[in-house]
Formats: sequence, structure tokens, C-alpha cells
Amino acid sequence: MLHRLIERHRHVLIDVLAPPWTESLLRRMPEINDVIVNPFPHGALQFAARRRLGIELRKAQYEQAIILPNSLKSALVPFFANIPLRTGYVGELRYGLLNDARHLDKKKLPLMVQRFSQLAEEATEQTIRQGQYPFLQATEEEYSQTLSKFGLSVTGPIAIFCPGAEYGPAKRWPVEYYAELSQHLQDEGYSIWLIGSHKDKEVADKIVALGNPQAINLCGTTNLNEAINLISRAQLVISNDSGLMHIAAALNRPMLAIFGSSSPRFTPPLSTQAKVLQLDLSCSPCFKRVCPLGHFNCMLQLTPKLVASQIPTLQTKS
Repeated sequence: MLHRLIERHRHVLIDVLAPPWTESLLRRMPEINDVIVNPFPHGALQFAARRRLGIELRKAQYEQAIILPNSLKSALVPFFANIPLRTGYVGELRYGLLNDARHLDKKKLPLMVQRFSQLAEEATEQTIRQGQYPFLQATEEEYSQTLSKFGLSVTGPIAIFCPGAEYGPAKRWPVEYYAELSQHLQDEGYSIWLIGSHKDKEVADKIVALGNPQAINLCGTTNLNEAINLISRAQLVISNDSGLMHIAAALNRPMLAIFGSSSPRFTPPLSTQAKVLQLDLSCSPCFKRVCPLGHFNCMLQLTPKLVASQIPTLQTKS
């Protein structure tokens, strides 16, 4: 979407209002002029505070706001900022807050990236363009600094595991499977680094405890910038359907992306270096946080042996 805005408006300046945890990621994107930290917790209305922020932003004299979340709350700040063109999908009864309200055709725009990109077009535009894949880059200096900070040494290929998934356990490949794959890769000469948030630390600790003492658990210790730097030079990434999966795709790393309850037809990793692994089960994808049938076959039948068998295929593309 950002790239398309630049294409259409060569000299546009794009500022982004976004949660604080995304700031370091957004500042790596060349299309973005500035990041305004959104101070409101998820789900919090804080009507008066949103009004104050909107009034404060009036001085910037923005010409257009594109509102990506479908909530009423997310449309309040642009409304109070008196931005003349406020674009977004209809969402939660927000016709009065949006004056460029679009109706989403989910069949015409099945992918999330298509839905966002289309908001960069005029409301009358019917053509669905093949957008540019998101791209992130980390310098060698940034990588070296991060290695030094965490005392990491590189003596062979690095495999990074991203075992978390914020949405729920139905999106997480089993701990025991990650542990078994870790043992296999260590036998092949890989060093294993586990990356994620503090919420993933317990899961990663279990992977290490299951006979993988050489694996390094970095979950909860790196910030997002440092995670990007480390992933940027990995020879292999194994990830659940998560934010880090999309970061690895944007860094164009060889990756196996494991899908269970969610669907790669909606939010796939956008990279020619990524291979999606998902079983064709009648109950999948269900988009539930926890398996509603109690068997979790979408993940349990995706065995470590099956996943390991895809690694040589992946590497021939790198």
C-alpha cells in the first residue's frame, strides 16, 4: 500500500500512526516520513484522549488518512484531526467518520495485502494490481552489533525458530516437534536460535529442555530491531504463522512457514524464498484459537520428519 501511494503521488510524505511495538519496524521502511506512536491500548476507547490527539494533529494539515483497522475507535483520530479525505472499509458503523468508505469484496480481494493495497487507489479504480512484495534490509554493521550484544558466534549455518503465535495455540506447531527438528538440524551442523517475544520464552525453554542444550533461547531478550538483524542472515527459518514469519519473508530468507488453523490464502508469507506447509484436511483452516474438535490433527500430522524433508527442496532455491 505504501509503495503504491508513492507510485501515485511522487512527492507525498507519509506519516503512520501505529502501536509503539511497530515503531522500529516502520522506521526501516523508506516510504515512511515519520511515525506517530499510538498511545491507546488495544480495545480502549479513551474518547477524550483520541479527540485531543486528533486536534493536536490538525497542525500537520494532512490531506488524506487511510484507516486500516475496521474498528470505530481507529477512525476517531483522523476525524478529529479534520483530515478532508478519510479512506477505509465500512467496518463498525463508521459512515460518519469516513467520507471515502469502501465496501470490501472478499472474493475479489482474498489476501489481506490486496485489501490494504486497494485502499491506495481511487474509489472508482477496479483494477487489482499485483503489488510489490514488502522488503526489509539489515546492514552488516547492524548484524554484527547484535551478535556482539548477545555474545553470539557464527561458525556454520544458522537456523532460526519462531515458535510463537500471538493468536493462540491452534497456530503453534508442537513444542516436541520443534525439539525433534532442532536435534535433526544440529546433527546437520546448524546452530539453532529461538526468537520471539517474552510470551514465547516458556515455549522456547521447553524446546531447549527437550534435549537441545546447544540451542540458544533469545525469546524476550531481543527487541524487534535486533530480531530483524538476526533473522536477516539466517540460512533457514522455521516459523508458525506469525508476525516474525512476515518479517522473515520481507528479509527474503529461506523459510518453512507452518500453517494450522489459519490460511495462507489470506495472509501468506510474501516471498519466493518461503514454502508454506499445511495439510489439506477437511477441518482446516478453522481460524479458531484452540482446536474445536480436540484432535489438533492439522499440526500433529505435520510431523518433524515431513517438515525436515522439505528443507533440501527449500535450499535449492537459495
